[in-house]
Amino acid sequence: APVPFEWKEFGVGVGKTVLAMIVLVLLFRVMNWLFPRLYARIESWRDTRIPSFRIQSLELLSSTRITDILIGGARILRVAVAIGLLSLSLPLLFSFFPQTHGWAQVLFGYVSRPAFGFLMSLVAYLPNVFQIAVVVFLTYYAMKFTKYLFQQVDAGVVTFSGFYHDWAMPTYQIVRILIVVFAAMLVFPLLPGYNSEGFKQLSVFFGILFSLGSTAVIANIVAGTVMVYMRAFKVGDRVQIADTTGDVIEKGLLVTRIRTIKHVDVTIPNALVLGSHIINYSSSSADEEGLVLHTTITIGYDVPWRQVHELLIEAALRTEFIEADPAPYVFQTSLDDFYVSYELNAYTHEPRLQSRMYSLMHQHIQDLFGAAGVEIMSPHYGAMRDGNMSTIPAEHLPPNYEPPFFRLLTGQAQTVQRAPSPDADGGGKVGG
Repeated sequence: APVPFEWKEFGVGVGKTVLAMIVLVLLFRVMNWLFPRLYARIESWRDTRIPSFRIQSLELLSSTRITDILIGGARILRVAVAIGLLSLSLPLLFSFFPQTHGWAQVLFGYVSRPAFGFLMSLVAYLPNVFQIAVVVFLTYYAMKFTKYLFQQVDAGVVTFSGFYHDWAMPTYQIVRILIVVFAAMLVFPLLPGYNSEGFKQLSVFFGILFSLGSTAVIANIVAGTVMVYMRAFKVGDRVQIADTTGDVIEKGLLVTRIRTIKHVDVTIPNALVLGSHIINYSSSSADEEGLVLHTTITIGYDVPWRQVHELLIEAALRTEFIEADPAPYVFQTSLDDFYVSYELNAYTHEPRLQSRMYSLMHQHIQDLFGAAGVEIMSPHYGAMRDGNMSTIPAEHLPPNYEPPFFRLLTGQAQTVQRAPSPDADGGGKVGG
């Protein structure tokens, strides 16, 4: 029913309205005075009281970025407070007059019902908050205890039969992931909206996205985990994986990085590493007994094999970083049509220098064989020994060396001719 108009009540309403407007203006003036000073105070903390957010050496949020986020949050808070004051002032103003008192109740209901519903939901959710806090607390200390235990295993303080100490930290990473996954399984059902259709559809979407897009990633993770327990190599070892040879500089969960002797970093996915053969030149047996370097040369049948053995062993002993004990040795690996294959084997404890040692060993072989007058027919080639220049380097030939005579025997007659000087290719030509 319409409310009759009374001047007295109208005057009281106008007075209350004026007073409320004065209070509202004062509150806005206080906001205009307070928030700029709050912005300035936060700005003064930039790079001083506000530190960067880091995880070890990784900077996730810089001090400047955090300061900008705080200032932005303060601006949003200012707008929210202003909207809240206006939302409360309108129902209050309408309540001062009997004719608009019903409007005040409606407007106040628009504001109070959502706020009251939010507060009731928050109160009803408090038991879940307590359970989540308990799970997070237990998870945190379970991870701290697990890390401490595996650090002791890695340091050799705690030992388990059949469990190598270099397995400790990789195993800790796996156990930590399992603890986090288990905690997430306990926390997710306690989150608000867990049983809603939107949450379910979002979970299905991310599940499909993960299963379709992470096949290769999962394969590399599984391969990296398997290689940890294979103990095929460790960081710092000289290895050969497929056709790549170098030192292992990183052994990650997804990839393995190798630095070659040319200082080229090669990144190999762990799935490819697991599917390839791995040669470890720095294995424990190589460290204890020494790595055996071997090289093969071919020498003609006209050279005594004992002399070849002596020259090869002497060349190995002259090579830097080759061990004299155990002594180098030679295998005759094949008797071919034109030559004998000799394999020189020598021990070293410096697998990272094997390329240099191979080069020095080959140089010493060439020098010693040249000085001994032994030609290295590798690869073999045909040569007419009469009338041709020797293949031995010139610095190892006698000062008065001359190419031998070329002999032709025809029936009972014998013709002797001297071969001309060798041409630019080192060969000889026979005159008519």
